Amino acid sequence: MTRFAITRLTLTEFRNHESLRMEPPQPLICLYGSNGAGKTNILEAVSLLVPGRGLRAQPFPMLARLQGPGSWGVAAEVEFPAGEATLGTGYEPSHGEGLSRKVSIDGHLEKSSGSLGAYLKMLWLTPALDRLFMGPGSERRRFFDRMVSSFNEAHAGHVSAFEKLMRERNALLHDYRADTAWLSTLETQMAEQAVAVAAARNEAATQLAKHFAAGDAQGPFPWGILQLQGQIEELVATKPAVQVEEEYARILHDSRPADRAQQRTLNGPHRTDFSVLHGPKSTQAELCSTGEQKALLIGLVLAQARAAKEMLGASPILLLDEVAAHLDQDRRRGLFAALDALGTQAWMTGTDMELFEAAGPHASRFLVKDGTVRAT
Repeated sequence: MTRFAITRLTLTEFRNHESLRMEPPQPLICLYGSNGAGKTNILEAVSLLVPGRGLRAQPFPMLARLQGPGSWGVAAEVEFPAGEATLGTGYEPSHGEGLSRKVSIDGHLEKSSGSLGAYLKMLWLTPALDRLFMGPGSERRRFFDRMVSSFNEAHAGHVSAFEKLMRERNALLHDYRADTAWLSTLETQMAEQAVAVAAARNEAATQLAKHFAAGDAQGPFPWGILQLQGQIEELVATKPAVQVEEEYARILHDSRPADRAQQRTLNGPHRTDFSVLHGPKSTQAELCSTGEQKALLIGLVLAQARAAKEMLGASPILLLDEVAAHLDQDRRRGLFAALDALGTQAWMTGTDMELFEAAGPHASRFLVKDGTVRAT
């Protein structure tokens, strides 16, 4: 196999879909229908087939159909460069409220969703990301880490481990009776995870920046310059990993009084951000118009797909929610041409079938209505 793709998707009691099965015959999957029909719900279900909490990051009990039993399931037959697999994930109220869910691969239960990272790579754009360059750094960081995970399947686990250790450290800092030896142990472990996170980010940023700066000479989306800004990333780029671990552990030790006063950890990879420069205009993305920012964001995602294809032999699955709604005809045509050239599987939503007219013969079109799906 030379692609990441879902060949069969089955939803059970998920959002407004009581029971749904899709077998998309073409790589471009166009879902159209009125608002509230359930188009984005399908993309959300697909996004749960990779590590993490999906494109909406909602509590898992909330994903169950309102009139249903409270449980839900998502299953898929998938292709990836090394072969084929059956992936599944779901939630049962009897397993306890909160974030827990079941994950299975080829019928075998897994300990966490992290195992899914070996089978599918995925990236998504939603209307909420249209203001990514104007929003808080935490949103850009999460977006960038999803990009990194498409290159490095262990990255999400390192990010999660660092954040868990950081929460434990923050709790200990508030307890003046806490064991300082245990605090030092946590800081050492944080440093190990932080260096792994930073190294993966640096490697991905190098590959992504190369493809983003090259752009697509024939396409309508501008090239740009990506710059990663992070204390640990800068250290990892210039010093041996062991030395950076020691240095960051020392920074954490020395910053205990300030961190205790601020009730948070002030230094580390959780403060990293990135910026984008609009290449043709030499203007920071946050100073560009809304339309230019949208075009830059799409250009960045296409660059990431090209970089992943170069490194992995296949581009990640793309989930593009309402992506064509605010693009003019030329940019829609350019987007579909770029997706076609990449050979990527792309799941796209829109209110009208006309939005996907230029998608051509490599597109499958489905009408979504009241939680049902019909090929057209």
